[in-house]
Amino acid sequence: MALFVVVGGILASGWLGLEARGVKLLGEVPQGLPALGLPPIRWADWDELLPLAFACFLLGAVETAAIGRMFTAKHGGRLDANQEFLALAASNLAVGLGRGFPVSGGMSQSLVNEGAGARTPLSGAFAAGIILVVVLFFSHLLAALPQPVLAAVVLVAVAGLFKISALKHLWRGDRTEFFVAIAAIVGVLGQGLLRGVMIGAILSLVLLIRRASRPHVAGLGRIPGTRRFSDHGRHPDNELIPGVMIFRPESGLMYFNMDHVRDTIVDRVRAETTAPKLVVLDLSAAPRVDMHSAQMLGSMADELTATGIQVQAVEARSSVRERLRGEDVDTKLGGVNRFTTVADAVEAFQKQAMT
Repeated sequence: MALFVVVGGILASGWLGLEARGVKLLGEVPQGLPALGLPPIRWADWDELLPLAFACFLLGAVETAAIGRMFTAKHGGRLDANQEFLALAASNLAVGLGRGFPVSGGMSQSLVNEGAGARTPLSGAFAAGIILVVVLFFSHLLAALPQPVLAAVVLVAVAGLFKISALKHLWRGDRTEFFVAIAAIVGVLGQGLLRGVMIGAILSLVLLIRRASRPHVAGLGRIPGTRRFSDHGRHPDNELIPGVMIFRPESGLMYFNMDHVRDTIVDRVRAETTAPKLVVLDLSAAPRVDMHSAQMLGSMADELTATGIQVQAVEARSSVRERLRGEDVDTKLGGVNRFTTVADAVEAFQKQAMT
């Protein structure tokens, strides 16, 4: 159908004189293959080329990943991003030697291709062969193609991608992601595709950094009738242990989020009307602790110990234990090992309190 529309648009353009009526046409398309070789680039050109090259890379990578995931979800299979980007790199190297346009997994082209009945990558090989024939012998016929016809073909192909139901799902599930999506849509419509994609990417990165810098610190309580502990804020029926406060930072501890984790723990301890005798740090959800965070855990332990509060770190992973020992803070945290659990630390405290 798209082919018939394109041919009909070319015929209508010639018969009706659409260019004279103000309809913009595709214009001259160079015939034949370009000469192979490295383009003449001077050092002065790099300042202008690098920002544009980075923008093309960002747009190509985002669009390729998006269309790949969409087709994977639609038809099954698994998207290998490394393989896709390797193919993009090889393709763009060949295109560069042929002095062509940057290429990527195009959203509109892929959808037009699928709408025509294509089901395998072999369709791309046939399309390349047909394009070669057109470029060599029939490119002059495309000059009369009205650009609105091309736009109509693309819009019909991509119209199925815009799903109100997906926006409704985002609104119900994650308002922040919803506003990022709306910002990207408004950016594409108002500022063009590249700037719209960059707006969405930058907002996503800012939100990612913000979430990573302010991880959740759960206050734990014992699940009734068990030796297991979970977030008391989510499960108010969990039992709080008298004289004990248990915290679980639910993120890796890095230099950019450790201040938040430390302040959260210290503020909650100070907010108690009766100061606890033991603070337990459950590090099971922290896959990594960097040098700065390890030292800050030690200083926090010193601060709490100075007020008569015992500090015990438990359930740390092997890499975290090695970091704490390497920074000589393991003794400040009650000694770290792979055997003691939260329940063990609580029971040992209770036995000590009874004696």
